[in-house]
Amino acid sequence: MVSSEDGAKAVRLARGAVARALGAPAPHEGPEGLPAVFRERRGVFVTWYGPPGRSLRGCIGYPQPVLPLAQGVREAAISAALDDPRFPPVTVRELSSLVVEVSLLSPFEPIGPRERPGAVKVGRDGLVVEAGEFRGLLLPQVAPEQGWDREEFLDGTCEKAGLAPSAWRSPKVNVFRFEAEVFRELSPGGEVVRAPQASGP
Repeated sequence: MVSSEDGAKAVRLARGAVARALGAPAPHEGPEGLPAVFRERRGVFVTWYGPPGRSLRGCIGYPQPVLPLAQGVREAAISAALDDPRFPPVTVRELSSLVVEVSLLSPFEPIGPRERPGAVKVGRDGLVVEAGEFRGLLLPQVAPEQGWDREEFLDGTCEKAGLAPSAWRSPKVNVFRFEAEVFRELSPGGEVVRAPQASGP
């Protein structure tokens, strides 16, 4: 488990990386000045939210632990802010109105066809669906935000993969679950908190 202090550092790394990418002044903290966890390879996603009402503004990450955490946070933060194809790039003026959230992922665990959907817990689990070249991932916080039950969550992950909503029922489709430690700002550049896991079926 990552400490709340280290989670806050990850969030500040994300904001600082984007500020520097946009040419704004921001402190740079090299890996030698960070705790050991930031040198570990971890899966990570960075999500930006804007007004009104925490609307999604960008979300990109590395599902697998391919990069040291510090590098992964910085690169995912910049990509989510500037390269998410669903949104125009964030501007330096806009950055001050956005809040950032960092999700640190656990390793993926397969869910066999006979275990679905009972092995999925809304609010705890994120999901990955794979079938051939099709692949979709949704973070644990998505289902509670959308008000989905576990079958709707599986349907939504299939749709994210470009598959039919009920594709998860097929034994030819691979489904994985994972957990995430989520740290988010309460206000733009403000206090960082650990997000509680939502309860659900």
